[in-house]
Amino acid sequence: MSERHVFEYALLRVVPRVERGERVNAGVLVYCRAKAYVGARTHLDEARLLALDPDVDLAGVRAALRAVEGVCTGGAAAGQASGDDPGRRFRWLIAPRSTIVQPGPVHTGLTADPAAETERLLDLLVR
Repeated sequence: MSERHVFEYALLRVVPRVERGERVNAGVLVYCRAKAYVGARTHLDEARLLALDPDVDLAGVRAALRAVEGVCTGGAAAGQASGDDPGRRFRWLIAPRSTIVQPGPVHTGLTADPAAETERLLDLLVR
């Protein structure tokens, strides 16, 4: 059996109208310190989001989700966070914010493969 490591994850939620409290899960962030891994996978169900708010800025939401994936990837795509270690990038991404794309609470688990876990959680909690 492969060695399993502790990982943390949070859902990315799209909250089109904060006053209504409605949201759509649109991605997952995963961090595994032991593997120096931080990753994000997103999937936007546009029809579901438009059902909550027909006037939502879909292009803006897609851009925000791509930006999160870029910060996880690192390098030039991470912008100012490019020099930060994976843990610092994860902590920055899960910090509470009042924007249309918001992180949910952080949960933990065990995994041998954080990248595969990212895909599994996306399928389980978002798609």
